[in-house]
Amino acid sequence: MIGCTCAVCRSTDPRDRRTRVSIYVDVEDGPKLLVDTSTDLRMQALTHGILQVDAILFTHSHADHVMGLDDSRRFSQMQKRSIPCYADAATIASLKKTFYYAFDPGAEKGGGLPQIDLHQIDGPFSIDGVGIQPIPLMHGSRPIMGFRFGDFAYLTDTNHVPDHAFPLLAGVKTVIIDALRHRPHPTHFTVAEALAVIERLKPAQSYLTHICHDLPHVATNESLPAGVELAYDGLAFGIEI
Repeated sequence: MIGCTCAVCRSTDPRDRRTRVSIYVDVEDGPKLLVDTSTDLRMQALTHGILQVDAILFTHSHADHVMGLDDSRRFSQMQKRSIPCYADAATIASLKKTFYYAFDPGAEKGGGLPQIDLHQIDGPFSIDGVGIQPIPLMHGSRPIMGFRFGDFAYLTDTNHVPDHAFPLLAGVKTVIIDALRHRPHPTHFTVAEALAVIERLKPAQSYLTHICHDLPHVATNESLPAGVELAYDGLAFGIEI
């Protein structure tokens, strides 16, 4: 946190150094999928050796989830093709406004432009044979999307999972879910609220994400029930697609 000298912000534990949330789904012998282009995309890709992005999925258009989109142009340059991007109608409209120059045929191209093809999500879809189930979520008063890939679900930036979303999550084994802090927040789950959703879903493993500097990694993990941990930058695990 800018300007903060709390114990977490001064921590030497690398798991307490948190960049903006995003995930990378690397399908063996299949597509490499990026969920959200965080503001920190460039450094995340450099740090974790991300060399290929075949498609981008957006949960919503808040700045911390989209402002790295311009850096996707490097993947287009390496792959010599545009990158398909999947989002709901509201997010597509925001992307066209925020990154207007990428869609302006008269824009100067000397510095390079993001080469992206927008696709509106209106139900389950697939990318190169990988089935993806959108999960309706609420982020305060704003409808957004989570995503299910096989036995894994990604549910960030939410403070409410509607009842009609739970059947779409039946049988998930691993979940990443929003849990900002212990204190209430108008658009994010607290730890307790996230744990209540986890209890209803009953996955084998859950990770809390979009966590703020109120939650020290080690101490918070010690307080969580079995099968629940804080996520951290660089966390990797296997899933069944």
